[in-house]
Amino acid sequence: MAAAHQPLPPSGEQIELVAAEHRAVVVEVGGALRELQLGGRALLDGYSEREMCTGARGQPLLPWPNRLRDGSYRFGGEPHRLALSEPERGNAIHGLVRWVNWTVAERTPERVVMSHRLHPQPGYPFALALRIEYQLAASGLTVTTTATNVGQQRCPYGAGAHPYLTAGAETIDDCTLTVPAASRLETDERGIPTATAPVSGTAYDFRRPRRVGSERLDTCYCELLRDDDARARVILQAPGGRVVTLWADQSYPYLMVFTGDTLPATQRRRGLAVEPMTCPPNAFASGDGVRVLEPGESLAGSWGIGGE
Repeated sequence: MAAAHQPLPPSGEQIELVAAEHRAVVVEVGGALRELQLGGRALLDGYSEREMCTGARGQPLLPWPNRLRDGSYRFGGEPHRLALSEPERGNAIHGLVRWVNWTVAERTPERVVMSHRLHPQPGYPFALALRIEYQLAASGLTVTTTATNVGQQRCPYGAGAHPYLTAGAETIDDCTLTVPAASRLETDERGIPTATAPVSGTAYDFRRPRRVGSERLDTCYCELLRDDDARARVILQAPGGRVVTLWADQSYPYLMVFTGDTLPATQRRRGLAVEPMTCPPNAFASGDGVRVLEPGESLAGSWGIGGE
């Protein structure tokens, strides 16, 4: 008799991590973070094992975060053109590895390292060995992304991640938000930066905690204000007092904050996307914040999430 068919989850293999009161689920597709809980309470607005990822929830954004106008850039004097993965705006968006299979390279009950080799391809003729380490502890989750140039030529590189935070409220509207940033990037209708502007005196100023309310954010913050440990911290607090914090080390000088107003109606404003980024939107074209990796060179950065 044939064995019963076991349906494959849309996000592939599910890797569960447990430490103290925390539980996390990392998935094969994209090497992404699908779920994070503290004492049974969600810290992420993720998705179920039966669903395909939507809205880039928990996905890594490699080898560039956010948008690239027309999918076009020049590097080393040569033009390159990427597929327009955001066709409605004419952009390439969020890199090349969100939908590919990642491999478990190392694993313990509270830690997993996901790996993927990005081979040269049209638009990005460079080779990277990518590793994402998810380490769960009593203090929360730490995510460390490492890229190594395993090719024969220099390559441009940027990194980001796309978690949606939740403090347990039905929507984020009544939550209090703190974003430690002195400036933001103004953008055009395609989400491409046009200028840098101070947040002081504007609706974008969340340096002091205040209610999200009806503010619509799809905003790249910069000039981040850091604590004594050199980490920038975004804090979301629900009316009942539950708190979730995302921190980013100095590798990430940009934070994208997205209230989810363009998502499907059932997901809209349910969580707050806080995206640590090593470079701003359109960086491959503008050159802003792009890291150039020499053959054999590696670059790592860490961010994390905790809750109360």
